[in-house]
Amino acid sequence: MPEYCTIDKSDHIMTVTLNRPDRLNALHPPANVELGEVFDDFAADDDMWVAIITGAGRGFSAGNDLRYQAEGGERLPMPRGFAGLTSRFDLLKPVIAAVNGVSMGGGFEIALACDLIIASEKALFALPEPKVGLAALAGGLNRLPRQIGSKRALGMILTGRHVGAEEGKELGFVNAVVPHEQLMEEARDWANQICQCAPLSIRASKDVVYRSLSTASLEESIRASYESVKAMAKSEDFIEGPKAFAEKRPPNWQGR
Repeated sequence: MPEYCTIDKSDHIMTVTLNRPDRLNALHPPANVELGEVFDDFAADDDMWVAIITGAGRGFSAGNDLRYQAEGGERLPMPRGFAGLTSRFDLLKPVIAAVNGVSMGGGFEIALACDLIIASEKALFALPEPKVGLAALAGGLNRLPRQIGSKRALGMILTGRHVGAEEGKELGFVNAVVPHEQLMEEARDWANQICQCAPLSIRASKDVVYRSLSTASLEESIRASYESVKAMAKSEDFIEGPKAFAEKRPPNWQGR
């Protein structure tokens, strides 16, 4: 059983709740290693199509557990990064961040590594590392400019200022803001909408979007060959979708 998070699997959705509320879900190396294994399991589980990550208590995640570091805690290799996500670049299944409160530093980097961010009205985002002589090197400095543009991103990065949920939506890194008590219902609704689509189509779509962003030109990205698209075209669901449409019934997706 996981020690630093809780896991729920139902209806093709895996919900991961960071569970170090006494430290605002700040993560130390043992937690990051554990979460790497959790998301390895998600990637390999054919019955899991979407993941939601959130935090227990008042915070989503305060980021790196500096107290653990200051106390001389053991440093372990973390090949998948914060929460097993910030250095994971091969996950085609979508991940939703349900941000319930403080999302600072590495915690914000976790959210940025997800595909969608659903925020409680109490959510608060920042990359405050420069204020303590550090830098957001777990993807924050790379992902935020790609998601909202360099000027808007630098407005947060160079000041370390706190950004609320509504401003996060205006800036473009938050998809939806809801009353705090409705957060998980809203995140689950987004996940259910994704699950209504063919799983391999979702994975191919995510793959093409992200790989296109790193391709030199539009033409190259359109002409590129994608293994995820080939897998979609060879799948049973590739036949089931048009068949269900013609028969005027909901499709029965198999994910294969």
